Amino acid sequence: TTSPGSLIFLFFLIQELLRVMRTIDDRIVHELNTTIPTASFVGKVDPGQTCKELYESLTAAHTSRERIIKNCISQTSAVVKTLKEEREKADEDVALLKQLRKEQTKLKLMQSELNVEEVVNDRSWKVFNERCRIHYKPPKSQ
Repeated sequence: TTSPGSLIFLFFLIQELLRVMRTIDDRIVHELNTTIPTASFVGKVDPGQTCKELYESLTAAHTSRERIIKNCISQTSAVVKTLKEEREKADEDVALLKQLRKEQTKLKLMQSELNVEEVVNDRSWKVFNERCRIHYKPPKSQ
């Protein structure tokens, strides 16, 4: 069983991992300001290549973070399902009920992290599109 303290610690580790992985999104404005030249400096940097590289980095970062979050949600959902089935068989088991509630809390936290991810991604793509739309056209999504 997972103690409340270890549940909080586990979620803290996941949040810290995601925070580090969101560095590219947190720094996108700075990145674009320092790498996409103004009209007077266009000849010194290839903004199309810079935007392409940034697009690829953002896409990879977003995909990896989403995969981590969804994997945690999937695993936790499976645990919740199993605990619910066990709970139906032994409805007087207080320890089982506590474990189920902990896992349900963890599941809700991970689902809310998926919402945070959506907001972070939307903001980054908005900034990217504002600065790169004239320099680079991303491939169509399949």
